[in-house]
Amino acid sequence: MPTSLTPQQAWEQLKAGNQRFVDGTVDHPHQDAGWRAALAESQSPHAVIFGCSDSRLAAEIIFDVGLGDVFVIRTAGQVIDDAVLGSLQFAIEEIQVPLIIILGHDNCGAVTAACEAMDTAKMPKSFMRSLVERIMPSVMAARAKGINDVNGTVKEHTDQMVHRVVDTSYAVSKAVNEGRTAVMGVTYSLSDGSVQVGDTVGPVKPPAQSTAPLPKHT
Repeated sequence: MPTSLTPQQAWEQLKAGNQRFVDGTVDHPHQDAGWRAALAESQSPHAVIFGCSDSRLAAEIIFDVGLGDVFVIRTAGQVIDDAVLGSLQFAIEEIQVPLIIILGHDNCGAVTAACEAMDTAKMPKSFMRSLVERIMPSVMAARAKGINDVNGTVKEHTDQMVHRVVDTSYAVSKAVNEGRTAVMGVTYSLSDGSVQVGDTVGPVKPPAQSTAPLPKHT
């Protein structure tokens, strides 16, 4: 059975969990044996978190959630491929998740590689090239806005991916147009654990927060 939460309610739960994580007052919900057994036959997560594969960006930890709460997809640099689109379609059509978070983070290695490729006009070899090629449009969009640092580019890339997911996936676009799902760009700070909201598409309004930029990569 799908969750009864609206996109707004789903975001408020995640934001509250992240605040507990930042404050060091985590609840570690839904991680006991009884809850595990209750989920054996079905799932009803209240959000998809499509984020970077970086080992420091464990979605369930930074949002203080547990088993069955979030449907997690991860690729380096949160780049889209057919497997990601299929996973998103499953989450939207089969389990009717009301919120998609595109989760980036500061000092991202994949975005750094794309920035370096832009600066040196030299692409990395083998399959790393595939990652960089998928991030390069975001680097170009950032440069067009006068953004040259890695962390500014991370935010631009996260925002770009919000719109790319909606534009590329018919299932996501349909759910957003029908008011069933929202897509939100979120950037995570490795140093303090906080999240900063970027572009949002769909019926959700993030709480007011600081608009200070992430610290520059050194």
